Amino acid sequence: MMTNYKLIIRYDGTGYRGWEHQPGEEKTIQGKMETAVIRMLNPSGLKENAEGGAAKSDCLGTFEGDIPDIISAGRTDGGVHALAMCANVRLDTKLSCKEIRDGINRNLPDDICVTDVSVAGDRFHARYNAKGKTYRYTCYAGELKPVFNRRFCYELGKVPDIEAMKKAASIIEGEHDFTSFCGNPRMKKSCVRCVDKITIEYKDEYLTFTYHGNGFLQYMVRIMTGTLLEVGQGKRSVESVAELFETLDRSNAGFTAPARGLALVEVDY
Repeated sequence: MMTNYKLIIRYDGTGYRGWEHQPGEEKTIQGKMETAVIRMLNPSGLKENAEGGAAKSDCLGTFEGDIPDIISAGRTDGGVHALAMCANVRLDTKLSCKEIRDGINRNLPDDICVTDVSVAGDRFHARYNAKGKTYRYTCYAGELKPVFNRRFCYELGKVPDIEAMKKAASIIEGEHDFTSFCGNPRMKKSCVRCVDKITIEYKDEYLTFTYHGNGFLQYMVRIMTGTLLEVGQGKRSVESVAELFETLDRSNAGFTAPARGLALVEVDY
Protein backbone atom coordinates (compact mmCIF):
# COMPACT_ATOMS: atom_id res chain seq x y z
CA MET A 1 0.00 0.00 0.00
CA MET A 2 1.38 3.39 -0.99
CA THR A 3 1.74 5.94 1.80
CA ASN A 4 2.40 9.64 1.32
CA TYR A 5 5.37 10.81 3.42
CA LYS A 6 6.40 14.36 4.24
CA LEU A 7 10.16 14.98 4.33
CA ILE A 8 12.11 17.90 5.75
CA ILE A 9 15.51 18.22 4.09
CA ARG A 10 18.59 20.29 4.89
CA TYR A 11 21.34 20.75 2.34
CA ASP A 12 24.44 22.67 1.37
CA GLY A 13 23.77 23.63 -2.24
CA THR A 14 27.42 24.31 -3.06
CA GLY A 15 28.45 22.20 -6.03
CA TYR A 16 24.88 21.23 -6.99
CA ARG A 17 22.91 22.38 -10.01
CA GLY A 18 19.91 23.12 -7.83
CA TRP A 19 17.05 20.93 -6.67
CA GLU A 20 15.51 19.83 -9.96
CA HIS A 21 16.83 17.21 -12.37
CA GLN A 22 19.06 18.60 -15.09
CA PRO A 23 19.86 17.11 -18.51
CA GLY A 24 23.07 15.12 -18.67
CA GLU A 25 25.01 14.14 -15.61
CA GLU A 26 24.85 17.25 -13.46
CA LYS A 27 24.49 16.80 -9.70
CA THR A 28 21.10 17.80 -8.30
CA ILE A 29 19.54 17.51 -4.85
CA GLN A 30 16.47 15.73 -6.25
CA GLY A 31 18.65 13.20 -8.03
CA LYS A 32 20.64 12.38 -4.91
CA MET A 33 17.46 12.12 -2.83
CA GLU A 34 15.70 9.76 -5.23
CA THR A 35 18.77 7.58 -5.54
CA ALA A 36 19.04 7.40 -1.74
CA VAL A 37 15.40 6.30 -1.47
CA ILE A 38 15.95 3.59 -4.08
CA ARG A 39 19.05 2.31 -2.31
CA MET A 40 17.13 2.20 0.96
CA LEU A 41 14.24 0.21 -0.52
CA ASN A 42 16.27 -2.06 -2.79
CA PRO A 43 20.04 -1.86 -2.26
CA SER A 44 20.76 -4.50 -4.91
CA GLY A 45 18.51 -2.96 -7.56
CA LEU A 46 20.65 0.05 -8.34
CA LYS A 47 23.71 -0.17 -10.55
CA GLU A 48 25.96 2.81 -10.08
CA ASN A 49 27.98 4.47 -12.77
CA ALA A 50 31.49 5.79 -12.25
CA GLU A 51 30.13 9.04 -10.85
CA GLY A 52 28.25 7.31 -8.03
CA GLY A 53 24.84 7.25 -9.70
CA ALA A 54 21.80 9.49 -9.36
CA ALA A 55 18.12 9.32 -10.25
CA LYS A 56 16.57 9.76 -13.68
CA SER A 57 18.72 12.08 -15.80
CA ASP A 58 21.32 12.07 -13.03
CA CYS A 59 22.59 8.66 -14.16
CA LEU A 60 20.20 6.42 -12.25
CA GLY A 61 21.35 3.12 -13.65
CA THR A 62 18.69 0.39 -13.36
CA PHE A 63 16.00 -0.18 -10.77
CA GLU A 64 13.23 -2.77 -10.65
CA GLY A 65 10.08 -0.73 -10.16
CA ASP A 66 8.89 2.86 -10.43
CA ILE A 67 11.35 5.59 -9.57
CA PRO A 68 9.98 7.42 -6.50
CA ASP A 69 9.08 10.98 -7.45
CA ILE A 70 10.15 13.32 -4.67
CA ILE A 71 8.13 16.53 -4.96
CA SER A 72 9.64 19.61 -3.33
CA ALA A 73 8.03 22.82 -2.14
CA GLY A 74 10.22 24.75 -4.56
CA ARG A 75 13.10 24.50 -6.98
CA THR A 76 16.14 26.12 -5.42
CA ASP A 77 18.74 27.25 -7.94
CA GLY A 78 22.27 25.97 -8.23
CA GLY A 79 24.37 26.94 -5.21
CA VAL A 80 21.36 27.85 -3.04
CA HIS A 81 21.02 26.15 0.33
CA ALA A 82 18.08 24.95 2.45
CA LEU A 83 17.60 24.67 6.19
CA ALA A 84 14.18 23.07 5.89
CA MET A 85 13.06 22.20 2.38
CA CYS A 86 9.75 20.34 2.48
CA ALA A 87 9.01 17.50 0.08
CA ASN A 88 6.66 14.55 -0.24
CA VAL A 89 7.07 11.08 -1.68
CA ARG A 90 4.80 8.04 -1.98
CA LEU A 91 6.35 4.77 -0.86
CA ASP A 92 5.19 1.19 -0.40
CA THR A 93 7.16 0.14 2.67
CA LYS A 94 6.69 -1.26 6.17
CA LEU A 95 9.52 0.84 7.55
CA SER A 96 8.73 3.33 10.32
CA CYS A 97 9.23 7.06 9.76
CA LYS A 98 12.45 6.98 11.77
CA GLU A 99 13.70 3.99 9.78
CA ILE A 100 12.91 5.80 6.54
CA ARG A 101 14.75 8.91 7.72
CA ASP A 102 17.80 6.95 8.84
CA GLY A 103 17.75 4.72 5.76
CA ILE A 104 17.72 7.67 3.38
CA ASN A 105 20.45 9.47 5.33
CA ARG A 106 22.74 6.44 5.18
CA ASN A 107 22.65 6.70 1.40
CA LEU A 108 23.06 10.47 1.08
CA PRO A 109 26.29 12.46 0.71
CA ASP A 110 27.42 14.46 3.73
CA ASP A 111 26.02 17.74 2.40
CA ILE A 112 22.38 16.54 2.34
CA CYS A 113 20.37 15.41 5.38
CA VAL A 114 16.73 14.43 5.97
CA THR A 115 15.88 15.88 9.38
CA ASP A 116 12.31 14.60 9.69
CA VAL A 117 9.90 12.12 8.10
CA SER A 118 6.19 11.97 8.91
CA VAL A 119 3.06 10.43 7.41
CA ALA A 120 1.14 13.05 5.44
CA GLY A 121 -2.43 13.08 4.24
CA ASP A 122 -2.99 11.34 0.94
CA ARG A 123 -3.79 14.65 -0.75
CA PHE A 124 -0.77 16.51 0.65
CA HIS A 125 1.39 18.06 -2.08
CA ALA A 126 4.54 19.86 -0.96
CA ARG A 127 4.39 22.44 -3.74
CA TYR A 128 0.71 23.07 -4.31
CA ASN A 129 -0.24 23.14 -0.61
CA ALA A 130 2.51 25.60 0.39
CA LYS A 131 1.05 28.89 1.64
CA GLY A 132 4.27 30.80 2.14
CA LYS A 133 8.05 30.60 2.28
CA THR A 134 10.84 32.27 4.22
CA TYR A 135 14.21 32.92 2.62
CA ARG A 136 17.31 34.40 4.22
CA TYR A 137 20.17 36.07 2.40
CA THR A 138 23.42 36.49 4.33
CA CYS A 139 26.17 39.00 3.63
CA TYR A 140 29.48 39.46 5.42
CA ALA A 141 30.79 42.97 6.04
CA GLY A 142 33.84 42.29 8.21
CA GLU A 143 37.44 43.20 7.49
CA LEU A 144 38.80 39.64 7.50
CA LYS A 145 37.80 36.76 5.25
CA PRO A 146 34.90 34.61 6.54
CA VAL A 147 36.99 31.45 6.22
CA PHE A 148 34.52 28.99 7.75
CA ASN A 149 31.34 30.59 6.37
CA ARG A 150 32.57 31.58 2.93
CA ARG A 151 30.25 29.13 1.16
CA PHE A 152 27.19 30.60 2.87
CA CYS A 153 27.60 34.36 2.54
CA TYR A 154 28.36 37.16 0.10
CA GLU A 155 31.31 39.38 1.05
CA LEU A 156 30.62 43.11 0.92
CA GLY A 157 33.80 44.69 2.21
CA LYS A 158 32.00 47.31 4.29
CA VAL A 159 28.61 47.91 5.91
CA PRO A 160 26.06 49.60 3.60
CA ASP A 161 23.48 52.18 4.72
CA ILE A 162 21.05 49.96 6.59
CA GLU A 163 18.41 52.63 7.20
CA ALA A 164 18.25 53.45 3.49
CA MET A 165 17.84 49.75 2.69
CA LYS A 166 15.03 49.43 5.22
CA LYS A 167 13.18 52.32 3.58
CA ALA A 168 13.59 50.69 0.18
CA ALA A 169 12.46 47.33 1.59
CA SER A 170 9.21 48.91 2.81
CA ILE A 171 8.49 49.87 -0.81
CA ILE A 172 9.01 46.29 -1.96
CA GLU A 173 6.72 44.87 0.72
CA GLY A 174 3.18 44.15 -0.41
CA GLU A 175 1.53 42.67 -3.49
CA HIS A 176 3.10 43.79 -6.76
CA ASP A 177 3.98 42.69 -10.25
CA PHE A 178 7.59 41.59 -9.68
CA THR A 179 8.55 41.33 -13.36
CA SER A 180 11.55 43.61 -12.74
CA PHE A 181 12.76 41.14 -10.12
CA CYS A 182 12.35 37.97 -12.17
CA GLY A 183 15.20 36.22 -13.95
CA ASN A 184 12.93 34.86 -16.70
CA PRO A 185 9.47 36.50 -16.64
CA ARG A 186 8.46 34.84 -19.91
CA MET A 187 8.29 31.52 -18.07
CA LYS A 188 5.45 32.76 -15.87
CA LYS A 189 1.86 33.61 -16.76
CA SER A 190 1.84 36.12 -13.91
CA CYS A 191 4.63 37.75 -11.94
CA VAL A 192 2.29 39.08 -9.25
CA ARG A 193 3.44 38.00 -5.81
CA CYS A 194 3.03 39.20 -2.23
CA VAL A 195 6.10 39.79 -0.07
CA ASP A 196 4.52 40.57 3.26
CA LYS A 197 7.66 41.10 5.34
CA ILE A 198 11.32 41.98 4.79
CA THR A 199 13.63 42.15 7.79
CA ILE A 200 17.17 43.56 7.60
CA GLU A 201 19.55 43.01 10.51
CA TYR A 202 23.24 43.62 11.12
CA LYS A 203 25.03 41.76 13.91
CA ASP A 204 28.59 40.58 14.48
CA GLU A 205 29.73 41.59 10.99
CA TYR A 206 26.90 39.71 9.27
CA LEU A 207 24.08 41.44 7.41
CA THR A 208 20.95 39.35 6.87
CA PHE A 209 17.91 39.96 4.70
CA THR A 210 14.90 37.80 5.62
CA TYR A 211 11.98 37.61 3.20
CA HIS A 212 8.55 36.07 3.76
CA GLY A 213 6.01 35.82 0.98
CA ASN A 214 3.41 33.65 -0.69
CA GLY A 215 5.75 32.72 -3.51
CA PHE A 216 8.95 33.78 -5.24
CA LEU A 217 9.97 33.96 -8.89
CA GLN A 218 13.25 32.74 -10.38
CA TYR A 219 16.15 34.72 -8.85
CA MET A 220 13.60 37.05 -7.22
CA VAL A 221 15.12 37.02 -3.73
CA ARG A 222 18.63 37.47 -5.12
CA ILE A 223 17.55 40.38 -7.34
CA MET A 224 15.69 42.05 -4.46
CA THR A 225 18.81 41.67 -2.34
CA GLY A 226 21.04 43.07 -5.08
CA THR A 227 18.69 46.03 -5.50
CA LEU A 228 18.62 46.77 -1.77
CA LEU A 229 22.40 46.53 -1.58
CA GLU A 230 22.71 49.05 -4.40
CA VAL A 231 20.53 51.42 -2.37
CA GLY A 232 22.70 50.84 0.70
CA GLN A 233 25.86 51.44 -1.32
CA GLY A 234 24.54 54.71 -2.74
CA LYS A 235 24.33 53.35 -6.29
CA ARG A 236 20.59 54.02 -6.55
CA SER A 237 18.05 56.08 -4.62
CA VAL A 238 15.34 54.76 -2.35
CA GLU A 239 12.74 56.37 -4.62
CA SER A 240 14.02 54.51 -7.68
CA VAL A 241 12.80 51.22 -6.20
CA ALA A 242 9.14 52.24 -6.59
CA GLU A 243 9.75 52.88 -10.30
CA LEU A 244 10.64 49.21 -10.79
CA PHE A 245 6.99 48.27 -10.26
CA GLU A 246 6.02 50.67 -13.05
CA THR A 247 8.67 49.94 -15.69
CA LEU A 248 8.46 46.14 -15.25
CA ASP A 249 11.91 45.79 -16.81
CA ARG A 250 14.53 43.45 -15.36
CA SER A 251 17.37 45.62 -16.66
CA ASN A 252 16.28 48.48 -14.40
CA ALA A 253 16.58 46.49 -11.17
CA GLY A 254 19.75 45.68 -9.25
CA PHE A 255 22.27 42.92 -9.79
CA THR A 256 21.55 39.29 -8.99
CA ALA A 257 23.28 38.58 -5.68
CA PRO A 258 25.41 35.38 -5.71
CA ALA A 259 23.61 32.13 -4.94
CA ARG A 260 25.86 31.16 -2.03
CA GLY A 261 24.31 33.71 0.33
CA LEU A 262 20.75 32.42 -0.07
CA ALA A 263 18.98 29.75 1.98
CA LEU A 264 15.39 28.53 2.15
CA VAL A 265 14.54 28.72 5.84
CA GLU A 266 10.96 27.50 6.14
CA VAL A 267 7.84 26.55 4.19
CA ASP A 268 4.38 27.37 5.57
CA TYR A 269 1.35 25.08 5.23
